[in-house]
Amino acid sequence: MTTTAKAFGTSGAKENLKPLTVDRREVQTNDVEIDILYCGVCHSDLHTARNEWGGTVYPNVPGHEIVGRITKVGAGVTKFKVGELAGVGCMVDSCRTCESCKEGLEQYCENGNIQTYNGHDKHLNQQTFGGYSERVVVDQDFVLRIPSNLDLASTAPLLCAGITTYSPLRHWHVGPGQKVGVVGIGGLGHMAVKIAKAMGAYVVVITTSASKVDDAKRLGADEIILSTDEAQMHANVGSLHFILDCVSAQHDINAYLSLLKRDGSLTLVGAPEYPLPVAPFSLIPARKSFSGSMIGGIAETQEMLDFCGEHNIVSDIELIRMQDINEAYERLLKGDVKYRFVIDIESLKN
Repeated sequence: MTTTAKAFGTSGAKENLKPLTVDRREVQTNDVEIDILYCGVCHSDLHTARNEWGGTVYPNVPGHEIVGRITKVGAGVTKFKVGELAGVGCMVDSCRTCESCKEGLEQYCENGNIQTYNGHDKHLNQQTFGGYSERVVVDQDFVLRIPSNLDLASTAPLLCAGITTYSPLRHWHVGPGQKVGVVGIGGLGHMAVKIAKAMGAYVVVITTSASKVDDAKRLGADEIILSTDEAQMHANVGSLHFILDCVSAQHDINAYLSLLKRDGSLTLVGAPEYPLPVAPFSLIPARKSFSGSMIGGIAETQEMLDFCGEHNIVSDIELIRMQDINEAYERLLKGDVKYRFVIDIESLKN
């Protein structure tokens, strides 16, 4: 059994997003139905809507930074109650039986996790539809609690940008006594600065733009390195314990690897379109590591939300109407947002 819901999505790679009606499953035993209040706009939404990564199934309804209020629960639901605030991030299911799932690392599910949109809804045998919609139905095991002290609209991007940066910082034990670099100040980078600072690290922002120096300081950076200034880069060679690279454009990864101390690690969370050549001697002489990281598991995402609640961390956002999403996508391509668009879903319901 299904119900219909208002949504905004696209019918093709070259089509604008427009009003659609999508099917949502009726609440089943372990399901939670959420009335969506806000949904963040991630660069992945744009890539998928325009089929830039391939494999998009149309119609496509993006959105995986979802915050709302629970309106229904199934008979077997024990974790949530009607009326509570809840969130949904990038996943709505996984196999739950592989080694990664058993370790709480559902993002690395060896059989493929089920994405919040453009995944496969096994209940309806169709693609999943995301948060650019008035409501969503999700298994309770993939629903998250939202700290009550945080601004709801500004909390939405934590469900992707927050966990994408928190997970590698946590995995590499970032904390007091460490000097941590953040490359790129955008939707991901600005969250990395806030989170790393709250973890107790000395935070160094590495940017190509002199115009972002003041904003980096406002976000909590202790120091800023202009990567276009050879003297500044040379002066900081071998100075950082860890670097989180949030840049999705092409860049010289070797220049950043040179900033690491012995046994330092650079983790990439940005996703450039083409390979980034790594020189062997950027790694070998000082036993440096170059790694990648993808979002986080459900338990870690809840840990991140609780951490952000404790430290009053939210995203810097620009709130938009659903009807302005196509303009927002064009601005996103130009980097014209500080630092995350969030959709007020009330505008869709009217």
